[in-house]
Amino acid sequence: MTDTKHSPTTVSNIGVAMFAVADQDAALAFYTEKLGFEVRSDTRFGEHDEMRWLEVAPPGSRARLALNPPMGGEPGGGGIGVETADVLAEHERLSAIGGIDLDPEPMRTPGAPLLFMLRDPDGNHIAVVETPPA
Repeated sequence: MTDTKHSPTTVSNIGVAMFAVADQDAALAFYTEKLGFEVRSDTRFGEHDEMRWLEVAPPGSRARLALNPPMGGEPGGGGIGVETADVLAEHERLSAIGGIDLDPEPMRTPGAPLLFMLRDPDGNHIAVVETPPA
């Protein structure tokens, strides 16, 4: 008999984070048109194709973000962190686009990386964090 309580995990990657959104089309437009993410999956399923699996991601990212209708709750309330080598440039880029709920300026906190927060139209939080130099 195998001792499953002490066996090493077979999980090797966080592949998909999930946000609950009120309107998948509006969320898709926000993530692709405002943030510059790309569509990784947009598939209908269910007996009458009444459901939709929608994933977006920054170009080159292995991890994806699924944009799902709320399941028994309200949209919003989730959070993820994305990384960039230049937080200041990304903050400037997003500020210039407009129509994005983002912090007025990046936060410099001793012991923490430079970062700023933004919120999608449903209130999900995205921390844009500076990657440490290699």
